[in-house]
Amino acid sequence: MTTAAEHIDVLIVGAGLSGIGAAYHVQRAFPGRTYAILEGRESLGGTWDLFRYPGIRSDSDMYTLGYRFKPWLGDKAIADGASILDYVRDTATESGIDRHIRFQHRVVRAEWSSAQNRWTVHAERTDTGAAVTFSAGFLLSCCGYYRYDEPYTPDFPGVDRFTGPVVHPQFWPADLDYANKKVLLIGSGATAVTLGPALTTQGAHVTMLQRSPSYIISAPERDGLALRVRRFLSPRAAYAVARAKNVALATVMYQLSQRYPENMRKRIRGWQERWLPPGYDIDTHFTPSYNPWDQRLCLAPNGDFFRAIRKGRLDVVTDQVETFAETGVQLASGATLDADIIITATGLNLLAFGGIELEVDGRPVTLAEHMAYKAMMLSDVPNFVYVIGYTNASWTLKADLVSEYLVRLLRHMDTHGYARCLPVRDPSVGAESLFLNFTPGYVLRAANQFPIQGDRAPWRLRMNYLRDLVALRHRPIADDALSFARAGQTEPVGARD
Repeated sequence: MTTAAEHIDVLIVGAGLSGIGAAYHVQRAFPGRTYAILEGRESLGGTWDLFRYPGIRSDSDMYTLGYRFKPWLGDKAIADGASILDYVRDTATESGIDRHIRFQHRVVRAEWSSAQNRWTVHAERTDTGAAVTFSAGFLLSCCGYYRYDEPYTPDFPGVDRFTGPVVHPQFWPADLDYANKKVLLIGSGATAVTLGPALTTQGAHVTMLQRSPSYIISAPERDGLALRVRRFLSPRAAYAVARAKNVALATVMYQLSQRYPENMRKRIRGWQERWLPPGYDIDTHFTPSYNPWDQRLCLAPNGDFFRAIRKGRLDVVTDQVETFAETGVQLASGATLDADIIITATGLNLLAFGGIELEVDGRPVTLAEHMAYKAMMLSDVPNFVYVIGYTNASWTLKADLVSEYLVRLLRHMDTHGYARCLPVRDPSVGAESLFLNFTPGYVLRAANQFPIQGDRAPWRLRMNYLRDLVALRHRPIADDALSFARAGQTEPVGARD
């Protein structure tokens, strides 16, 4: 006898920052609807629970990384990972969302049936290996875009020859003793820029080895305006003021970088000349080959990265690994770097939608053949929404907008009696290859594993919060690209029908 799958109205995959936020919006808007969160790990928090390396923190300010509906009350705008995790957990507990999470449920496959207007979702219990099946009216992916179980590490020649620990930050050993050790940190992204100064606080001498530089700028750890307005306004009003100010500043800086890249290069260099020791070789170590915001800028709270350099605790070497040796690495230039510990902060492996295999009416969904609608749905994939945040601003700004849009979409469907919706691609819309309009190596390596974007709205990805604010929060749900169908209809109708 086959047991019927448990039916859930809205099924959310992932209990990280976006999944908890989505659950809040759905629960608040539809108290009569059932929802659940399937989380493959044993605890909530996503990124902020997974990463445990020293100094882990936000690389966006908490007034925009925090939820719109829950003010960030911490003193620091650039917050440590533990504080962010507490914030996410508090949100889940206060709203009762934690009671709707099914931990250790890893979703492996989801099959859509237009005859039934529902998803059949197959999950695997990571604790017992048992298979679990659900059905759902709507499926929401909040899995982020990188693999939790496998970071990216280049194939370094001779790595087995090194006699000390080789550690990737994604799997940081809790018992790693780096105090007063020589640490070689390979990488130049946000993780390396965070780790380097943090390791020096325990007496480690850090050498950051980078193949090519990144843009690194200092940012205040505390937001002076946010702390001042708290004295006169309610927490929610003060939070809104700080959030609006930081959105505006981030937008202006990004737009200036895109429109006047040479001017921004000169400005960033000017800042770095003030932060670094006199005569420091900025051309070699801090001048990337790309323009500002072609890749994400790295933040150094209160200039901690530059201060570590000035104090002689952190060196930057721009070169390439030729081979690992017993006591360190030999570089392409012929120089050698000795180390007690080597940390490979070499990036992430991307993974769309947590690796879930999608199928629509018996046909497998090949993501590269589907176009992204408003950067949150897929052409010809019904009742499916996903959250992938901004690369040039806080992730949660986009996550909140997607959740709000989902609520509006469900209300629109309720009003008109629709059972399914799907974006239908206009054949005249040209395709562009990159889903993420971003050029770091980890994006380029996985470009063909993600949906494509189009050459015009609503199929074009825009990393612009203010434009998305209008499009997702205020414009009508009905447009020419979105089709709907009622229960029993075999062919969808246009949104305006």
